[in-house]
Amino acid sequence: MPIAPARFDRPVLAAASLVAVVFLNLLGFGIIVPLLPFYAQSFHAAPWEIALIFSAFAFGGFFGEPFWGKLSDRHGRKPLLLWTVGCNCLCYLALTQADSAHAAFVIRFLGGLTSGNNSVVQGYIADVTPPELRARRISWIGAANAVGLIVGPSVGGLLASPELGPLGYRLPILACAGLSATCFLSVLILIREPDVSDRKLHPAASRWAATGEVLRHPVLSRLALLTFLIGSAFSGVESIFGLWGHARFGWGPREIGLCFGVVGLVAGFTNFVLTGPLVERFGEHRVLAAGMTMAVAGNLMQPFSTGLATSIAILALTALGQSVSWPTVVALISRNTSAARQGEVLGLNNATGGLARMIGPLIMGLTFAHLGVNAPFILAGFIVLPAIILAVRARAR
Repeated sequence: MPIAPARFDRPVLAAASLVAVVFLNLLGFGIIVPLLPFYAQSFHAAPWEIALIFSAFAFGGFFGEPFWGKLSDRHGRKPLLLWTVGCNCLCYLALTQADSAHAAFVIRFLGGLTSGNNSVVQGYIADVTPPELRARRISWIGAANAVGLIVGPSVGGLLASPELGPLGYRLPILACAGLSATCFLSVLILIREPDVSDRKLHPAASRWAATGEVLRHPVLSRLALLTFLIGSAFSGVESIFGLWGHARFGWGPREIGLCFGVVGLVAGFTNFVLTGPLVERFGEHRVLAAGMTMAVAGNLMQPFSTGLATSIAILALTALGQSVSWPTVVALISRNTSAARQGEVLGLNNATGGLARMIGPLIMGLTFAHLGVNAPFILAGFIVLPAIILAVRARAR
């Protein structure tokens, strides 16, 4: 059933304030992610330990997302936002004291577990936004993510001092903690709890019962499968792109960084400017199908790239398709979920995406190693192809 609209109190200001908070949070994430392998290396972590530390945050988020989303349905969005952002700040502070790979892994896992609040943020946006405008405002979150992940690594590089060993990486991590503390104060001062009167009337369900309900739903089940397919393909291609560029053209960090920088710019522009108007004019399912079509075309074209310019152009096409797709999936899920269960169902969908981000890189890494350097792109194209059909059929009911 479609969501019964809640009372909207200054929705644009509320959504914009929350997007600003998301940007600060993602700026901190962007600062630490490129430095994390070097920080782990500074206390002599082995390559496999570095890989585990890198994936620990997503692994924790897989368990945390549905839990915090469900709690926010019952107890309110603002308390859960304060809790998750506050825990993220504490985990950054704890990471500055890590002196082994095992300690860093545990801290990053706890960070992902306690601060996996995408479902809470998306639920808040759904609470304060009419259904026809949700794709536009949820796309703002994607834009904030993209810009934060572009700016963050540059800030982290300026603050880091590798010559000082582990101590030289603590200043960027402290900056992340400071940004999280700023987010906490911003939520406390700027964000008001949405008024959703029937939220607490909904009976609690276990995670497995809720998962079963989603899988039996004629629309939500298709969207969950779509999330898994496109998440596996995109995360897998992203994980091997640097290896592919080096194997095909001898690229180094400069060329790979330029490619990902363009992807971030395209994603930010698309989410801020294009996604909302396109969805409002053509409908979620049509825009989603078009986005998946662009993603399939981009992946299948990449093996025929002749150099940096063509690779960037193809990546821009893929990024455009991906950027109009993700907010549209979230908007469709919110349209097909009752107001009392937004956080729970969005959390389950985010957990599905987290599972895809764990499996995708493994599959594409094996494909790259055993089937050829271009094989991951071809496989990604065929993985996403069924998502076009799912998108066409996943219209709101």
